[in-house]
Amino acid sequence: MTAHAFIFPGQGSQSVGMGRDLAAAFAAAREVFEEVDEVLKQKLSKLMFEGPADELTLTENTQPALMAVSLAVLRVLEAEGGFRLADKAALVAGHSLGEYSALAAAGSFQVADAARLLRLRGRSMQQAVPAGTGAMAALIGVEMEDALAICEEAAPVPESETGAREVVEPANDNGGGQVVISGHRAAVDRAVEVAKARGVKRAMLLPVSAPFHCALMAPVADVMAEALEKTAPAAPAVALIANVSAAKETDPERIRALLVEQVTATVRWRESVAAMTAMGVTRFVELGAGKVLSGLVRRIAPDAAALSAGSPAEIEAVLKQL
Repeated sequence: MTAHAFIFPGQGSQSVGMGRDLAAAFAAAREVFEEVDEVLKQKLSKLMFEGPADELTLTENTQPALMAVSLAVLRVLEAEGGFRLADKAALVAGHSLGEYSALAAAGSFQVADAARLLRLRGRSMQQAVPAGTGAMAALIGVEMEDALAICEEAAPVPESETGAREVVEPANDNGGGQVVISGHRAAVDRAVEVAKARGVKRAMLLPVSAPFHCALMAPVADVMAEALEKTAPAAPAVALIANVSAAKETDPERIRALLVEQVTATVRWRESVAAMTAMGVTRFVELGAGKVLSGLVRRIAPDAAALSAGSPAEIEAVLKQL
């Protein structure tokens, strides 16, 4: 019997037009988009369908928008297939903000609560570091051990007694030889030069608005800790493989603590996919915008099947295999 993991994308998967065909074709999708629009008091769906791209790319918009598309896809799959997530999924996982989508899919959060939390998370991330202070870069052709060494070399302890050590840390261990680093702009710039000097295949700055998943996001962790006290997750109907632990999590208190820690911690996606395959998952189904995660799965676990569902045609194809 095929064991499925349902996986949910993170920032970078967004594009203008996402969800538009779903809304046109399925009432179940429209209901999700309308609910998110109402709770955020914003026509987020119009922004998703029509742009402009620069507004959609604002972190406070991107995060709830990507969750909305993922949950719309799930609701269509459930309605058209006549099943619930728990009937088909052995595990769920999401990349960064996608972890909230995964938890909403598994019933830990209501869609409205996930939208509110992600709006707060995105806005707080944008405000945590002054524009231009932070940066992120992708290192291609490295493993985690190499990335850690590059970061260590690029952020030396300052000679001045009053100088603070600049931050540069691995933010995403995406697998397939791809690690994203994050921190102070100057330290990230140095890390890119160090990587090139070490003969790394490719090292490039990313067009992001803030340095996610590093110590500079500590103020956001405090904000999310308070928010998650008020809107606590329930026990998921399907176990979560968490970004921080790369392990199976079902305890609501533990999940809440991990969501807070996740803000400043490395997204351990490579280890998460490896853990899911070790638990017997043979097919990964990415729900939502883009195909980033299914592409990473093929690199990390080439023997597993990886499917994407984001459009009506893709949903129809996935339903035939579930």
